[in-house]
Amino acid sequence: MELSRRRLLLGAASSLALLAAGCGSSDDSGGDTKAASTTVSDAGVEAALQAGGTITVWAWEPTLTKVVADFQTKYPKVKVNLIKNGSGNDQYTALQNAIKAGTGVPDLAQIEYFALPQFALGKAVTDLNTFGAKSLDGTFTPGPWSSVHSGEKIYGLPMDSGPMALFYNKEVFDKYGIAVPTTWEEYAAAAEKLHTANPKSWITSDSGDAGFTTSMIWQAGGRPYKVDGTSVSVNFDDAGTKKWTGLWQGLIDKKLLAPVPGWSDAWYKGLGDGTIASLVIGAWMPPNLESGVKAASGKWRVAPMPQWASGEKVTSENGGSSLAVTEASQNKTIAYGFMKYATVGDGAQSRTDQGAFPATTAQLNADAFKNKEFPYLGGQKANEVLAEAAGQVATGWNYLPFQVYANNVYNDSVGKAYTGGSNLQDGLKAWGDASTKYGQEQGFTVK
Repeated sequence: MELSRRRLLLGAASSLALLAAGCGSSDDSGGDTKAASTTVSDAGVEAALQAGGTITVWAWEPTLTKVVADFQTKYPKVKVNLIKNGSGNDQYTALQNAIKAGTGVPDLAQIEYFALPQFALGKAVTDLNTFGAKSLDGTFTPGPWSSVHSGEKIYGLPMDSGPMALFYNKEVFDKYGIAVPTTWEEYAAAAEKLHTANPKSWITSDSGDAGFTTSMIWQAGGRPYKVDGTSVSVNFDDAGTKKWTGLWQGLIDKKLLAPVPGWSDAWYKGLGDGTIASLVIGAWMPPNLESGVKAASGKWRVAPMPQWASGEKVTSENGGSSLAVTEASQNKTIAYGFMKYATVGDGAQSRTDQGAFPATTAQLNADAFKNKEFPYLGGQKANEVLAEAAGQVATGWNYLPFQVYANNVYNDSVGKAYTGGSNLQDGLKAWGDASTKYGQEQGFTVK
């Protein structure tokens, strides 16, 4: 990672943590997760939308452009200013700077699930129970719905989800006689068979990625993070974590993973020419293959995520984001109205039609969605596999309330395992130690 980019990421994490650090004061109920009472009814939200007003939305999700246009047609007295103020960490930096300055804060912000706890604990986003959001229970799939909760409090509405699945190049698998692996043991054997047959081809690539690592640990049954308000524990010494590191370290030691960073030019090239033969990644991947790996159209397919034991059906989330109403917003009711339209109203179908992978059960269970054929995937009805995965996400996962920082320093420790400077288990311990130290410095109680 180039130095300027690294400074930007660390700056984003540091400014965010300043907000969270303020939650440890004696008069603050950092561990209180009781929901706020409903004070604005659905009728009240509708009345506000009919009366009109202006809101600003910070989001990088491209499907929202059409959603905004359609929403303004339905509610002509509402003006929605949709602004892309960077994405991910870049936007979080800008958002925190605006919060700190007390000016320029948007009414709504797109916030990824791993980052939402940090803003929630810092009281930067609103508990949506004020608008009766708890009535939406059952509207979303369990993984995303859990991710926007802190106890009974609801700090965002899910925009999309990323249940993990196995995307694979069928042409490459067929060429080398590789059966689609259903277990991780079979996956490791396939990795060795492929690379032995063609030393220029790998089962997948991995040069170290925090989101991928935590998603894999999640599926393996590891629960390294426990969070109760400002009290946090970090422990990568559990059985689930060791299950994953044991498998993945073997692939690293045997040099069976392409040392290619995800989303790089080399990565796209490898996916296109078959030298990277599969990806274990979120269900949002098909549009990215279609747009970024056009040369491989018709060659790729999707299958369930490999399991740790034959017959199991367990997956985890990888990516995805919410829309959250900022506490500083002066137009919360209108903001909530737009948010609800975009995530569970007509906007949910619009975004699904544009290729976003839905977090809503209505869209996931629709025949039109499940029966959609993907020409890029050889005409496969891929959503049948992906929708099933959405209902198989393991429960009980937590992110740190300073996960943004933790993810940004991941390569200082775990990343070394990919270059021979450490091993995964030792790297995870060092990562946990660094996260613990940082959390303590910011006022959290971390064990």
